[in-house]
This record gives sequence, structure tokens and C-alpha cells, in this order.
Amino acid sequence: MTMIGFFFLLMGVSVFVVSAIGLLRMPDVYTRMHVGAKSPTVGTLFVVIGAIFIEPEWAFKLILLATFVLLTNPLSSSVIARASHKSGMRLENDECIDALTEPKEEKK
Repeated sequence: MTMIGFFFLLMGVSVFVVSAIGLLRMPDVYTRMHVGAKSPTVGTLFVVIGAIFIEPEWAFKLILLATFVLLTNPLSSSVIARASHKSGMRLENDECIDALTEPKEEKK
């Protein structure tokens, strides 16, 4: 069981490393926000699963921790993206459709 736990811990750390590299390589705040929200959530879940295999008596607390991360991380990344959009941050690629901008009214 301990070896399985260490395997999941290694997987979680690997996801964190890939996420850190992705944060450095992404061109704008929105893609960085995506990398900064999705990857750490998966990495944290791998670490929590590994810790459950290593210390089974901590399972309840670790499941609560994983639930908290699953509920708060996507919400916080959504708030950061909306605040960035409202402050005027633009996408690196202007060819993308911006679904949050309000359509301009036509003058008659």
C-alpha cells in the first residue's frame, strides 16, 4: 500500500512541475489562469490519494480537504478570470470570440 501511495505522490508532484512550466510558457492571463487552476487541482487530488494510501487513518480529513479544493479552486479561477476581463486584460490572440462583451447597439 505504501508503494501505491508514493506512486500517487510522485504523480501529484509531476503534475505540479508541469503546471509550473505551463505558467511560464503561457502567453496571457487567461491561459495562465487555466493552467494555474486545473493542474494544481489534479495534482492536489493525486497527493491526497497518495496520502490516503500511506496513512489510511487520515482518510476522512484528507477527503474533506480534497472536497474543499474541488469546490474552491474552480470558483477562485472563475473570479480571477472575470476580474481580469473587467479590468481590460486582452487575449494574446485577437481572433478569439469574446463571449463576455456586450453587443453594441445599432444606431438608427
